[in-house]
Amino acid sequence: MTVSNGSDAPGRADHQTERVEQGAGMPDWEKRFRAPRVSLPDWAEDAPERSLFVSNATGTYELYAWDRSTDEQRQVTHRPNGTTDGVLSPDGEWIWWFDDKDGDEFGVWRRQRFPGGEDELAAPGLDPSYPAGLALGRDGRTAVVGRSTDEDGTTIHLARTGEPPVELYRHRESAGVGDLSYDGSLIAVEHTEHGDAMHSALRVMRPDGTTVAELDDTAGGTRESGLEVLGFAPVAGDTRLLVGHQRRGRWEPLVWDVATGKETDLALDLPGDVSAEWYPDGTGLLVAHGFEARGELFRYDLTERRLVRIPTPRGAVSGATARPDGSVEYLWSWAAQPPAVRSTTGGVVLDPPGMKSPGSVPVEDVWVEGPGGRIHALVQKPAGATGPLPTVFDIHGGPTWHDSDSFAAGPAAWVDHGYAVVRVNYRGSTGYGRAWTDALKHRVGLIELEDIAAVREWAVGSGLSDPARLILTGGSWGGYLTLLGLGTQPDTWAMGIAVVPVADYVTAYHDEMEALKAMDRTLLGGTPEEVPERFEASSPLTYVDRVTAPVYISAGVNDPRCPIQQIENYVKRLESRDAVHEVYRYDAGHGSLVVDERIKQIHLELDFARRHLPA
Repeated sequence: MTVSNGSDAPGRADHQTERVEQGAGMPDWEKRFRAPRVSLPDWAEDAPERSLFVSNATGTYELYAWDRSTDEQRQVTHRPNGTTDGVLSPDGEWIWWFDDKDGDEFGVWRRQRFPGGEDELAAPGLDPSYPAGLALGRDGRTAVVGRSTDEDGTTIHLARTGEPPVELYRHRESAGVGDLSYDGSLIAVEHTEHGDAMHSALRVMRPDGTTVAELDDTAGGTRESGLEVLGFAPVAGDTRLLVGHQRRGRWEPLVWDVATGKETDLALDLPGDVSAEWYPDGTGLLVAHGFEARGELFRYDLTERRLVRIPTPRGAVSGATARPDGSVEYLWSWAAQPPAVRSTTGGVVLDPPGMKSPGSVPVEDVWVEGPGGRIHALVQKPAGATGPLPTVFDIHGGPTWHDSDSFAAGPAAWVDHGYAVVRVNYRGSTGYGRAWTDALKHRVGLIELEDIAAVREWAVGSGLSDPARLILTGGSWGGYLTLLGLGTQPDTWAMGIAVVPVADYVTAYHDEMEALKAMDRTLLGGTPEEVPERFEASSPLTYVDRVTAPVYISAGVNDPRCPIQQIENYVKRLESRDAVHEVYRYDAGHGSLVVDERIKQIHLELDFARRHLPA
């Protein structure tokens, strides 16, 4: 494999020497961030030798085009703050990419021809917005573009080359483009018109905006079961839509023929959440099964209704795709080994040049009884170390997400410096059933902290953790829980490190992007004006004067998810009483795609801990 930016790249024989030279004298934790990585390549349905992937090979995450027939690769986007949102058209002729300003997620779609050339506005006539889904037609000139703004709510448009865009859908609540059928005659939309942003309903429309069919599992007043679009069958004239549902309390796939209304329930006998995508000939499904922080793959034959396991190593499968020859490519890693794009034909599909990432230590699974049921935690500690150890509780974001047995450079950096790391899949996390994910309603933040407290009690009681040296940290929702935990559990934590957090929930609600406002209304049961007591109880600002531990906060000044002003409000309260704190502001959005910037942030966090954690 070669990566080209307009000049010849070194051949394979030079890569090992280059890797050694680049890593000389560099600590392992930094190598893990600098080592080039690649995403799972997306490929064009009608031109499968053309692929698109994301890599940090230049030190910034950008989009790359890959012609598999020649093994030629080129960098598509070149932006100071990086680019990761891109889509390859089914004919392989165009690469669409989302152009925002310095990470604020508000912008327009541009496109560039696969072989290269100038960028052009992909959908002229559509004003800048937050993206709300995109589906491209096989004819090379049709796109369905979803948009979200504070003024309009969600709008969905049909955009054809040379014609003005036509609005197909508009609603105040959040919605998004699901998929476009093979022949372009059907458009699937996910929507939350019922007001529950955690559980979508589905609508299938024609290109003229008329409705063909509806599927809504939120009817009947319970609103506790959601649906998601997994994709139309990749066959001409086929009206089957693959749908994810939660009817049995977890995510599973079903096949819905939108023309006849027939639903085929697959009823797969797998204990965790299940997703799927079509094999290219439409005869089977590639099934991704996630259970207890790990993943595996299966093929499901729709004719024989038979499930066959696809061998993959133990660990996390964070993406997979079935190729036209029947092989499967998947992105795999585990906590001790960096990610790689593998194929069922054997070997690694993409091996980027440059230094290789060092591995880390494996995770230990811990189950702790909590107030809402058994809590799953993942624990890492330095090899051979015995407790009690200084311990970092690294809390994931989302909240509808989960930590898995996958490679993570951040936790590995703490382990390298002598810390144990504990990650908690608290109530609200995905992968443990719908009831676990949906448990956050109304007592937002406080419920998650109850689970974290139960795991903390286990960590201290087991001898793993030194109770005087416990660090609470996390990014996004994890940063929010960090600040909330420092205020509601002030005698527990020796330090807090909050990355792009929610700090003042009311101000955050008014300043954040529209889709997140809908989510907050669902979680808390209304707006700050309608349920002020819930926002107050769940806001870190309410408890800021109780914080006694040193606090480190990093924030992106262009962040639309956890906006900067609400963080400044929290910091001013810390300043007013001379509380020990440091704030780092950087010129990006909800995190950085620049490797140097990410390394700088980790260095600042480690240094803050070195200076302020009790010896």
